[in-house]
Amino acid sequence: MRAIVVKQPGGPEVLQLAEVPDPQPREGDLIVRVRAAGVNRADLHQRLGRYPPPPGEPETIGLEIAGEVEHPAGGYRQGDRVMALLAGGGYAEKARVPAAQAMPIPKTLSFQEAAAIPEAFLTAWLNLATLGALQPGHVVVVHAAAGGVGSAALQLCRGIASVVLATASAAKLDACRALGATHVLARDQVPSRLPEAVRAASGGRGADIILDVVGGAYLEANVAALGLHGRLCCISTQSGSKGTLDIGALLVRRLTVLGSTLRTRSAEQKARLVADFSARVLPRFERGELRPVIARTYPLADAARAHEDLESDRVVGKIILIP
Repeated sequence: MRAIVVKQPGGPEVLQLAEVPDPQPREGDLIVRVRAAGVNRADLHQRLGRYPPPPGEPETIGLEIAGEVEHPAGGYRQGDRVMALLAGGGYAEKARVPAAQAMPIPKTLSFQEAAAIPEAFLTAWLNLATLGALQPGHVVVVHAAAGGVGSAALQLCRGIASVVLATASAAKLDACRALGATHVLARDQVPSRLPEAVRAASGGRGADIILDVVGGAYLEANVAALGLHGRLCCISTQSGSKGTLDIGALLVRRLTVLGSTLRTRSAEQKARLVADFSARVLPRFERGELRPVIARTYPLADAARAHEDLESDRVVGKIILIP
């Protein structure tokens, strides 16, 4: 089969299409003919040598796919349309998938739309619902809200949170409103104005949940913007991993700062998350309440262009590769 290989860390130009051996199933694995693969910021970090796959997983980049079952397992049949969460191997014509990490594709969605769901929506769901304990009436802040995880988070909050404040570049704020944000703030104003903006939007209450991919540069403002018992969910460090933390604020307001990645969780943990998501969220796709935002699609051979677009911050939503 053909897959994208990286022989040494570097820029987008190191992504090369090559012939590689087909994946071999382990017990309980599907082999899926990949029809579409999602591109994530984690993929950029892996390409740069900063985010290696867990031991025993493919070196090939790619954390989410959609396609057709070729080798069945776990109750799936040959030809079934599935989308799946991977620990690696998505940028390829075929992928090995633990059956418990696969989900049936809703009939309303294309392969391209389905490939935008597993990593992005499950990451948002894990941090908002499981770790953040999202409840009706909550005040939620979503940073980088026009990206893959951010656009998923805005939709998941819609109809549950009473206030959803989105931050993004000024050019993308209208897109954030369209996805469900009730309030917006340009990202260059976050360090100086976030606490003030959150309190103005929430009647002085502060945020219950902040979902952050930016990291160190936003840490001080994030903590200041949290309300009593608020939770800061940190899922990436795009601006760096170090910042100023006011421990006194944690004590007085009984705040929680959480760090989380999805890829490094065990297969059992991922299976539980997929089962919960399938039961509680997939029906919302089937009813048309949720829909992935697809910015662009590229042939698999143009993976370098996809990475260039994602790095340049030129897109709203997800970039999809088509093998």
